[in-house]
Amino acid sequence: MEIHYHPGKANVVVDALSRKSYANMALGFIMPHELCKEFERLSLGFLHHTTATAFEAEPTLEQEIREHQKGDEKLQEIRELLKLGKAPHFREDEQGTLWYKNRICVPNVDSIRKLILSEAHDTAYSIHPGSTKIYYDLKERFWWYGMKRAVAEYVAICDTCQRVKAEHQRPASLLQPLKVPEWKWKEITMDFIVGLPRAQKGYNSIWVVVDRLTKVAHFIPVNTTYSGAKLAELYIFRIVCLHGEKQVFGPDIIQDAKQQLRIVQENLRVAQSRQRSYADVRRRDLSFKVDDHVYLKVSPMRGIHRFNMKGKLAPRYIGPFKILVKKGEVAYRLELPPSLSGVHDVFHVSQLKKCLIMPEEQAPLEELEVQEDLTYTEHPVKILDTSERNTRNKKIKMCRVQWSHHTEAEATWEREDELKAAYPALFANQPI
Repeated sequence: MEIHYHPGKANVVVDALSRKSYANMALGFIMPHELCKEFERLSLGFLHHTTATAFEAEPTLEQEIREHQKGDEKLQEIRELLKLGKAPHFREDEQGTLWYKNRICVPNVDSIRKLILSEAHDTAYSIHPGSTKIYYDLKERFWWYGMKRAVAEYVAICDTCQRVKAEHQRPASLLQPLKVPEWKWKEITMDFIVGLPRAQKGYNSIWVVVDRLTKVAHFIPVNTTYSGAKLAELYIFRIVCLHGEKQVFGPDIIQDAKQQLRIVQENLRVAQSRQRSYADVRRRDLSFKVDDHVYLKVSPMRGIHRFNMKGKLAPRYIGPFKILVKKGEVAYRLELPPSLSGVHDVFHVSQLKKCLIMPEEQAPLEELEVQEDLTYTEHPVKILDTSERNTRNKKIKMCRVQWSHHTEAEATWEREDELKAAYPALFANQPI
């Protein structure tokens, strides 16, 4: 037997185990007629001093669909066309149930359709799949007008999916280039290079000041202990004295300088427009309105023992929150609760996701402990199990740990020595 590697991206057909019929959640909606007949065919044995019991298995959902089919106007029109032989793909069984090929026709009843969609998306065995997966599963058993759109809308307004699932879309917001300065040294950019070895004169960092128009840079040695007043004094002495005062020139020189400046500005605008077109290819335009409700993106921060692994059910968004006002072109001010008073309330559009419908219940923010930089720390809750891993030279003790904001099913194995060093309180009640 030869084993050949086949890349996952090239594996168009799902593997055999994933295509097993018993794993198809759509089979659980309607009890197959063959199984019902098999229950009826079974005979019960009786023993002395026992109670004889009989049961009847009946697909209640199918019965409910059958009863409501009689009051659906569109399905009644299909029945009339079926009698005239103008509905070739539809059929009617001996019980009067209307079928589209091998799929039962679901009437326009919100309770029935919501039950089907909820079973396919919200239950424990379905685990919130995407709209495409749900649609292909449901289309094997059910049919109604606009079923694909109904599935997409149901998944889009799911609060759990909006808060937990990651977005697989292009980054929001188009590129916003800065305006070209009108004159040299009218607009500058600055940055600090820190962490350098200490010089003989006591300097340990470099202050970089760059003119946005001419790209001329000045490198000023400074110390990290300098105050704002000290830096302002250096700026006047090293920058303003050289470029701040205007000099008197003749009219010809001024006219030539303005003409050269217009050429430079035009070239910069052309370059900005070209770079913006390149950047916008990988971006998407996104905007909101005042009074809209949006989710706010947060980032889980775990210890180095977690190897930066992200749990599938870790919340990626919190909220929703109301938009109070639009700030600039791509920023919005949100109405944050008191628990987020330490967080700045203005956010870039890339950190927001629109809430299509307000959820009935919201996740408590106190449990997440969101920091000012929109991160929250995960810490171990308890140790579920222990084991040892044998290497060539020694044995390593491992602990199966449940982390905050996660269930026991998402517990991970961590080294005991690293856990003791980082979280000694976790082993306070552990037997020695």
